[in-house]
Formats: sequence, structure tokens, C-alpha cells
Amino acid sequence: MKAYILNKTGDISVLKISDIEQPSCDPGEVRVKINRIGLNYAEIQSRKGLYGWAPKRPYIPGMEAFGTIEELGGTIDGLKIGMPVIVVGQYGCYAEQIVVPATQILPALDDFSPSENAAFAVQFMTAWVALMKVCRLRSSDRVLIQAAAGGVGTAAVQIAHAHGCEVFGTASQEKKLDLIRSLGADHAINYREADFVTYIHEVTAGQGVDVVLEVVGGEVFRKSLDLLNPFGRLVVIGFASLNLNKFNPLSWWRTWKDIPRVKINDMATASQVVGASHLGYLLKDSQRMNRIWQDLVNFTMKHGIKPVVGHEFTFEQMPEAHALMESRQSTGKIVVKL
Repeated sequence: MKAYILNKTGDISVLKISDIEQPSCDPGEVRVKINRIGLNYAEIQSRKGLYGWAPKRPYIPGMEAFGTIEELGGTIDGLKIGMPVIVVGQYGCYAEQIVVPATQILPALDDFSPSENAAFAVQFMTAWVALMKVCRLRSSDRVLIQAAAGGVGTAAVQIAHAHGCEVFGTASQEKKLDLIRSLGADHAINYREADFVTYIHEVTAGQGVDVVLEVVGGEVFRKSLDLLNPFGRLVVIGFASLNLNKFNPLSWWRTWKDIPRVKINDMATASQVVGASHLGYLLKDSQRMNRIWQDLVNFTMKHGIKPVVGHEFTFEQMPEAHALMESRQSTGKIVVKL
């Protein structure tokens, strides 16, 4: 079968298709024929050698995919050959087939297209855990979503809007602002043309926000923290400004300076909470993840929410898909078709 094997880190030129043996299926495992792959920004960081959760090389990247079950390692409750499913995990999805433990298999959503199924699990669960579990979102909250036109951002905007919150979203282009408005954002802020802190203070008559979903780090994190109201909650789910170059000592200092950090004494004066979330480390708790998944699916079905598939590429165009995501010009989710 064909797969992308990451033997070394670097730019998109390290993404090369290899022919490898079809994986075997042991007891308790499931072999899935992949139809769509959902890209995640963590895979960009992994390719560059900047992602701490990446496995030891060489490995096949890819955290989520949609496909059909080809083989079962014994009888597994709820699963059968030919069943459409979503695969989630640490790696392995940049391939024509994948074998994973049954705990990494989720039922596909009937109302979603193949691409929507591939775009749903990782980013919507990331947004759901951050907003509903870590921040304990309330309908009365004002919510700021940074990078709101991306995969996680578009998921978070829809979840917060459906929950009844007043939603602020930041993006860099008019087409991205139009997108997040269409998803329910009450306020779309072009951070290249306006300071989002000033804008929010003007709109709220000097008030701030109650919840922030932060994915950038650096100055964006520091300004977001300053916007928090008393009893506000900020959750960090990414560090998109990370650009460490091991051959450039200056980049070490910039990276260290921009890592999100807080002072407990400052937070105590306003009784604020700063937290962080990483979906990958929750995957080993299958019972907890199943509850999260069911709550998320019920919520999205009730409110008619769907993932935004912004771009589609062929399997052979994986390097181009990475380049688009890394350029920050993409909107919604990037999906690769097999």
C-alpha cells in the first residue's frame, strides 16, 4: 500500500510517498481502508520537528481519517466489516490503510459527507473539551476565539454561538471574517487592521471577555489574558507562533519569551483561571473520551452544526496541502482524498 513515511524533519520536501506492506490485524484491532484524511496543524509542527507528542521517527503521520472497516481482529462489539468509521490517534493516517485498536474507532455520522466526517473528530473534540470541560462555558459568557477561521476556530465559534454566548472571533482577511460571521460570530475582528483589545473594550463599554480560546502564544496570549473579566477563564490549546530553529540561537530566545505563562498573584486579584488542553493525552481514557464524543455528537446534531471543509487535495498533493496550511491562508479544515 502507499503511505507517507516521515524519516526526517524539514520542509514539505520530506513528504514522500512510499510503498509498504499492508498492515496485519491482531486481536482487538481494526483495519480501515482510508477514504479521507483530515489535516491538523500539529502535523505541520511534527513535520518540522517541533511537536512534543509526535512518536519516534520513522512513522506515518496523520491523526484522523474517515474510511470503512476492512478487517476485524475477532468479534468487536458495535463494529462490522464495511462499516463507515472515523479513526483518531497519534499517527498513521497518511496511508491507504491503517490498523488501530478498536478504542480509536468512532462511528461515522450519517448526516455528514466523507470529507465532513474526516474534518470532525479532532478539531471539534478539541474545541468542545476546551470550552465545555475546561472553561465550563455558560450561555451568559462573552467568548473570544483566536484564529477563528481555522479548523478548531470554526468549530469553537459554532459551539459557543449555539450555546447562546456572545462570540468575538479574530482573523486576518475579509473572506475569513465573512466565514466566521456566517457561523454565528457576533463580532469579527481583523487583527491586521485593528487591535482586538481596543475593539473589544469599545464594543463592551470597557468590559472584557469571560472566556478566551487561545492558540497563538506570545503577544496574543498576553493581550488575551489582559482582556479577561473577573472570574474569567482562558484555555491554551496551541502555540502557532512557535518557530524554533535549532541552528538559530535567537529563535531559542524568542520561543522561550513567547511561551504562554502566568503569574499566580496577578490572577488571584481577579479570581481568574488559566488552563491548557491537549486532546491526545486524553485518548488513553477510552471511557472518558466516549462520554465526550457522545455529548459532542448530541450537541452538534441538536443544533445542526457541521464542520467547515475549506479545501480538498488528492493524496499525491499532500505536500501542497501542508504548504497551504503553513501559509495561514486556509479556512476551515483541509481534507485529503484517496
